[in-house]
Amino acid sequence: MTASETAPAFPAPPVFRLVYVPGVTPAKWVRIWNERLPDVPLELLQTPVADAAELLRGGGADAGLVRLPVDRTVFSAIPLYTETTVVIVPKDHAVAAVEEVSTGDLADDIVLHPLDDVLGWETLPGRPAIERPATTADAVELVAAGVGVLVVPQSLARLHHRRDLTYRPVVDAPQSAVVLSWPEEATTDLVEDFIGIVRGRTVNSSRGRRAEAGRDETAAQPARTGKAKQGGTAAKGAQAGQRRSGAGRSGTGSKGAGSKGARGASGRSSGGGGGRPRRRGR
Repeated sequence: MTASETAPAFPAPPVFRLVYVPGVTPAKWVRIWNERLPDVPLELLQTPVADAAELLRGGGADAGLVRLPVDRTVFSAIPLYTETTVVIVPKDHAVAAVEEVSTGDLADDIVLHPLDDVLGWETLPGRPAIERPATTADAVELVAAGVGVLVVPQSLARLHHRRDLTYRPVVDAPQSAVVLSWPEEATTDLVEDFIGIVRGRTVNSSRGRRAEAGRDETAAQPARTGKAKQGGTAAKGAQAGQRRSGAGRSGTGSKGAGSKGARGASGRSSGGGGGRPRRRGR
């Protein structure tokens, strides 16, 4: 029997796998993760929008930063933010001279509609192209060539930035919402940890991972007991102070009354006893 056969088997260390789609920037949440859970590596996986759901469903990632819609019969989702929609145009286009536009302002333009579009148009503005570009990146190249314009979430305009192009907000276009999503039946402790991070919970929050919640409550119990005890001690001190204060006032009054009463009693006692005898009328 070899040494490898007799060596005990240790479980593989945990790894959190996070998938994200183009345009989403997980850097802030990854930084917080690395600060809070330095012993659990976070593995980033970038994938096209169309492949994200299958990757999560097949267990290739624990959670994902994806765009709506998601299948809510399979996945849980926490809304993160909704993006501004912009139109990408050449820098010498008329749109570049204004601060924002509406879809009606694009009526005379060829509006490109890539196959990986994420806006879910009901009716595409402008004039349609002869054929649809395969990807957003291909569509951006066509805009640079002067073939048409492209309407996308602002993060994708930044991702595919070119010096010869610019973009402007489209006020009445559909918008893209980014969510944190994961298979509902696979809500692990690490997923709970990441949920706490994206929701802005502090490291000491009792609403973090479920496994930590019980320990947080147990650890918090002595603090609550201590506060109650401290409060009870303060209350007893206050009551004692009131009794001492009342006793002082009562004692002062008794002293005055007792002094007068004692003098009166002393006078009567002296008059009827060993003091100077009173003269009796004759």
